[in-house]
Amino acid sequence: MKHIPNSCLYLLTILLLIPFFSAAYKPVACFAQEASEGATRIYQGMDVSVYQGDIDFEQVRAYGIEVVYIRAGEGYDYIDPYFEQNYTNALNAGLKIGYYHYVTASNTEEARTQAEFFYSLINDKTIDCYPVMDFESFPGLSVEEINEIGAAYMERLSSLLGYTAAIYSDVNNVETVWDASFSQYPLWVAEYGTGMPQSIGNWEDWSGFQYTDMGNVNGIDGYVDLDYFKDSIFIDPSERPEPEPTPEPTPNPNPSNQTYTVVRGDTLYAIAARYRTTVAELAALNGILNPNLIYPGQVLTVPTFSAPVSTYTVRPGDTLSSIAGRFGTSVGELASINNISNPNLIYPGQVLRLTDNAENTFYRVLRGDTLSGIALRFNTTVSAIAAQNHISNPNLIYAGEILSIP
Repeated sequence: MKHIPNSCLYLLTILLLIPFFSAAYKPVACFAQEASEGATRIYQGMDVSVYQGDIDFEQVRAYGIEVVYIRAGEGYDYIDPYFEQNYTNALNAGLKIGYYHYVTASNTEEARTQAEFFYSLINDKTIDCYPVMDFESFPGLSVEEINEIGAAYMERLSSLLGYTAAIYSDVNNVETVWDASFSQYPLWVAEYGTGMPQSIGNWEDWSGFQYTDMGNVNGIDGYVDLDYFKDSIFIDPSERPEPEPTPEPTPNPNPSNQTYTVVRGDTLYAIAARYRTTVAELAALNGILNPNLIYPGQVLTVPTFSAPVSTYTVRPGDTLSSIAGRFGTSVGELASINNISNPNLIYPGQVLRLTDNAENTFYRVLRGDTLSGIALRFNTTVSAIAAQNHISNPNLIYAGEILSIP
């Protein structure tokens, strides 16, 4: 047998051990060391939606996931069917929770409407992380239009929240689409196949980094998006608005709840908007597990203190026929009341009267309006407008909202 020098034995040993160390190597640990220079800590996270199905969040937590972003909805009326379930189970498992909303707006008015819809879904929830705008598909839009739409959405959402929102974007859009004005918002950037984002555009740092869409986590069947998050993804306590004092209870002027019969084309969001309530409240009151699933002919209980509004703002895809069916009237009546000569020609954003009551006065809220300013303009009071429109918080009105003036 030939004698092998010690130096060769050392080299041979190293070569034999390389496969073992390669298999055991975890890029998470290495990355966490690199990223820790820019943050006090890196948190293991994931983001989920209907596509992950039923999730065992206790197993997820035990696996090491600390932060979860939950999709709340899409556009102006779609609620993720697993939103409420994911929220409840993640909260019970002790995870830090954030929410994202997939934006489909094609103009600034739609952007503000969608921001209001997102806010309506999360405003009564525990929120640990900055709520996120996920605006990543822009068919037919120029870069300038994309930035205008994104800015309108972020400004409206941040105004409603009382603190800043955050933005999700892939690295290509970070580099080529979003202008410097968006760098005021925390960035959650997506780039796969790399240990760190290769570019963050106009931002000085990132708060979230989605590094794969093919992650595997105990408690989830199939793939899931995995993320790293920094401390800067969490809402700064100093930014949170002071909670409002609980108002004194008032006598119930209508002890019996109303009912509403669903017609073809209805959505729970549209019904909630009509009766000045929330999707969550309607779902809870009627035992609805999937807010996207209601049926024509279904009778819904509408919360007390609710009253139908007397106008409707046309949305993309609406027809006068579908609006008439939704509100229990006819195309002819709507056309007559609103002086519409061609019933086939209505426009998104157009405000239609639903009743031919000449005594009613309506006002469409503009950006910058306050309830006190509107009351002064119409020689009435804030409390009178609030009572007639069932506004619980006189400091919270929305651009585009239609108010009935007493």
